[in-house]
Amino acid sequence: MPEDRTIIDLIEVRPIVLVPVGSWEQHGPHLPFDTDTVIATELVRRASEALHDVPTLVTSSIGFSASGEHAGFPGTISIGTAATTQVLVEVARSCDWSDGVVFVNGHGGNHDAIVEASTIIRGEGRRVVIWSPTSSDPTDTHAGHVETSVMLAIDPARVRMDRAQVGSTARISDVASTLRENGVRAISENGVLGDPTRASADDGRIILDTWTRSLVDAVHTWLREKP
Repeated sequence: MPEDRTIIDLIEVRPIVLVPVGSWEQHGPHLPFDTDTVIATELVRRASEALHDVPTLVTSSIGFSASGEHAGFPGTISIGTAATTQVLVEVARSCDWSDGVVFVNGHGGNHDAIVEASTIIRGEGRRVVIWSPTSSDPTDTHAGHVETSVMLAIDPARVRMDRAQVGSTARISDVASTLRENGVRAISENGVLGDPTRASADDGRIILDTWTRSLVDAVHTWLREKP
């Protein structure tokens, strides 16, 4: 586990700040509402351990974000794109005592917010990197095989595989306009974009390892580019 840091530690070193950014939204009938937050938090934990040569400070997660596309499902809580953008900007502004901020974003619906926040933060002369995991399968983007497998690897007790159902398996590019205009429910009655029924913890561990390497590489590249 990453070592907890105190004020004394922060005086002695200028750490990079690792912030998990998640969401609170439906993830089909089988995954918990905080799935994106759980995944982002695990990736931050893994990255902090892997960055053993870099002082890091791991913060608590940002658990509410831009989830308006899931508003058609009960339980979803969204603060919208503008508010999410402002939260990210204010967090970065408050970290001027650090060597920069790394936001690890677990929710695709935050895309517009993280792009805008990144522009503002960098425009103010602050150092930031915003990293999001990616999937090579355009038919599996929400509560499908990838996220279900990763959750099985992280916390299997919170996954209800007996409730897992196939959702929409259309390519995300083919339904993007409908999703933006009418939300996820317009294309998937159960809120799943993909097929979680064959998910496994073994697949999840492979995906997590791949994502962790990508995140750590991104942070190292960012650090080397420091002026």
